[in-house]
Amino acid sequence: MDDRRKQPRDKVIFGATASKDQKAKECVVRDISEAGARVEFPLGHRPLKEQMSLTIERDGRPVSADIMWMKGNVVGVSFNETPVSDLDARVRKSEMKKRELQMEIQRLLGK
Repeated sequence: MDDRRKQPRDKVIFGATASKDQKAKECVVRDISEAGARVEFPLGHRPLKEQMSLTIERDGRPVSADIMWMKGNVVGVSFNETPVSDLDARVRKSEMKKRELQMEIQRLLGK
């Protein structure tokens, strides 16, 4: 099968809620990019159709998404807006930790 995505998706397991017209269904985001995601619903539950609001629990911010394909209880969605990413904050925190560790190594080596 041809992968027509413009951006690679990261494999994840994020709890989420898909909602439309005041109906909400719990689901799991299995992979994600800035442009879209693959979302899995519990077996026996029909996914929402056409469009939905997807709220990833760790972000807490709903994102409007169009359903691009559906196979059983799994859907592929395209985001209508770019989800807020915590990547910048995580990189800054990682860089600070790296500097702290480098200073500690220098201290331990007596330099």
